[in-house]
Amino acid sequence: MNIKHFEKTSLGFFPTPLVELSNLSHFLDGPQIFMKRDDLTGLALGGNKTRKLEYILADALQQGCDTIITAGAAQSNHCRQTAAAAAKLNLECHLLLGGEAPTETQGNLLLDQLFGSHIHWTGSNRKGQDIPRIFSQLQAEGKKPYIVPYGGSNELGALSFIDAVAELQQQNTDVEFSHVIFASSSGGTHAGLILGKEIYKQTFDLIGINIDKEANSDLPFEQQIAQLVNTTAEKIGLDYQFQPHQLILNADYVGGGYGVIGQQEKEAISLTAKHEGILLDPVYTARAMSGLIDLVRSGKLTKNDKVLFWHTGGAPSLFAYAQALD
Repeated sequence: MNIKHFEKTSLGFFPTPLVELSNLSHFLDGPQIFMKRDDLTGLALGGNKTRKLEYILADALQQGCDTIITAGAAQSNHCRQTAAAAAKLNLECHLLLGGEAPTETQGNLLLDQLFGSHIHWTGSNRKGQDIPRIFSQLQAEGKKPYIVPYGGSNELGALSFIDAVAELQQQNTDVEFSHVIFASSSGGTHAGLILGKEIYKQTFDLIGINIDKEANSDLPFEQQIAQLVNTTAEKIGLDYQFQPHQLILNADYVGGGYGVIGQQEKEAISLTAKHEGILLDPVYTARAMSGLIDLVRSGKLTKNDKVLFWHTGGAPSLFAYAQALD
């Protein structure tokens, strides 16, 4: 196995803090709860995509590319961090955002514009379906474009979360976590954590909280994650095969679907803010935290457990959802 020969470019501040949420644990009368704060990676107000972009954009630079293309929802955290990383590396950035241009620019979209990205509105195609058309246009203009996959979720992106498990292991010498809970959406974070757990012989249950009803490919999401685990393992020379049935992917909290804010997300945001002074985002981390809260209340997580919540960032989008959260 060899990860070290893959190039990285420095974009964030690591390691990110590991903190205990003692007030929230007390309020819920449940397990010890800890948080890995990837909302504090530093790039463009932080988020887990910074880890992925360190590998992915290093590859773009190695190939001599001068333009970056990626896609996401209008309030995509991934697009915000990609736009900021492109600005830092002096690369032109094109973002394909689902929906139509709003009358008022807020949250991540405002930051996308401040970072100088070129925004293309793509209607219902929020997962990059229109990238080939923009790619061809840019090539015709004499540019050398590079496609960053949806959510940064390819083998290079997954590598970064193998590193993240090593980082966690080095930080945490006192607590043996029973569970690690996080938002699972495009699959790269999930796949990397699975491999990191295997490589560094961790014993925690890895629980992904499914955020989106729609798969990112023709494969069911479970198969998509398993496939990414296995292709990433092959890429680094690791003799490991992962099967979809081994995956813990909890789909009980998808509610009205991607980006639809319900009472469970509102409560998770409120409790985490009031008891810990920490902001969650409405789409990803609030939904994942609502899952954690429900697992405590239902007795599936008990006082004997030690639970790590991996905060993947996204707080800038709170402002775009102000009316729904008020």
